[in-house]
Formats: sequence, structure tokens, C-alpha cells
Amino acid sequence: MSLKKIGKSFHLRRRVPKRFATIEPRELVSQSLHTDSEQLAKLKADAAWAELIEGWEARLAGDTDDAERRFEAARELAERRGFRYLPAAKVAALPKSDLLDRIEAVPEHKDEPNPVEAAAILGGVSEPPITVTRALELYWGLAKDKTFGMSEDQLRRWQNPHKKAVKNFVAVVGDRPLPEITGDDMLNFPQIRRRAAVPPRQQALREDQCHHHHQPGVR
Repeated sequence: MSLKKIGKSFHLRRRVPKRFATIEPRELVSQSLHTDSEQLAKLKADAAWAELIEGWEARLAGDTDDAERRFEAARELAERRGFRYLPAAKVAALPKSDLLDRIEAVPEHKDEPNPVEAAAILGGVSEPPITVTRALELYWGLAKDKTFGMSEDQLRRWQNPHKKAVKNFVAVVGDRPLPEITGDDMLNFPQIRRRAAVPPRQQALREDQCHHHHQPGVR
């Protein structure tokens, strides 16, 4: 813990833990302790640092509209408290002693449980479904062994067919969660794509010919 006097007040100066890099752009924080007494500053420093940590935890776990980041943050927080993240239904089904361990691990402030910690430890954050476009983003990470050593141009040319395929699929079926994609979607997709690839004038001509062919008496 580093203290530095700036002007008339001592400041707490400390490096930001790496796990908060996604929500805190500063690598080093400097916060006024509002005192010119070094002894009092030392007493206030620990509480000030704890307050900073609590704020970062809250931002990391709860202050985001990104469901995936919120879920990952909750899982990380649970693990740091010594628990594996489980959804609420599985937490409720735990043996009573294990459930009590989790409940007792939720920190309280003025007899009120911390909602961010409670959601992480007791499974209150829903795991977001993986959509078609998100699946492609995850695939880039899984396929790093295939792209290792590629130049930017080689990587772009390797990625483009995958991006095009996903874009075409989403245009027809939608960017739906993977479990919601049905067998009919997979069967219909190629037919719709082939139909979309035919110029409108040619498509109308084909339909007219088909209709004419099926008229009674027409051969």
C-alpha cells in the first residue's frame, strides 16, 4: 500500500488488479484520503482500498447490459469465494450443509446481504444462450491453432467464408439461440437461399412456366 502526499492531502496509490482491466482503464489509481496526517492516512487506506474493490466488483458483475459478461463475472466471483457457480435450481437442491455454507458466505452490510455477491454465490445470474453470431465469435477462439502464424490478410481470407455463411444464415433464419434452431430450419435454409439467388425476373418466369405446365390440357 503506497501513500503519497499531493498538496495538503495524502493519496492512496496502488495498481489495479488485472481482473478488473475490462472495466477499469487505469493501471494505477490515486485516491485522496482527505487528511494531511500520515498516521490517519494509514488507518484510512485499507478501508479506501476495500471500497474501491467493492465498486469494481459491482461494476464487473452487475453494471452491464452484456449478459455474457455479467454471467462470467458472477462465475468468477463465486470461484473467488470458494464455490463453483451453480444456477439457483441446483443451489436449492444442494445438501443443507452446503446450502448453508453458501448463504453464510454472502457478505452483509448493515444486516443487508450484498446483492451482487448473493447473485453470484446463490446462482441468481442466468447463463445467456449462445446465438448463431456469438457461436462464430467463440469459434475464433477455439480455432486459434488453425490460424496461428497467419498474416492479417491470410486471417481475413480464412474468416470471410465463415462470416459470409453465418450472415446468410442469419438473414434467412435469424440470429437465434442455437437450441431454438430446428431441423426444419436446417432443411429450409438451402432452398430459401437458392430461391433468393435467382434474379426476380427469372424466378417469375419459372413460376409462370410451372403454372402453365400444370394447367389441365396443357402439355
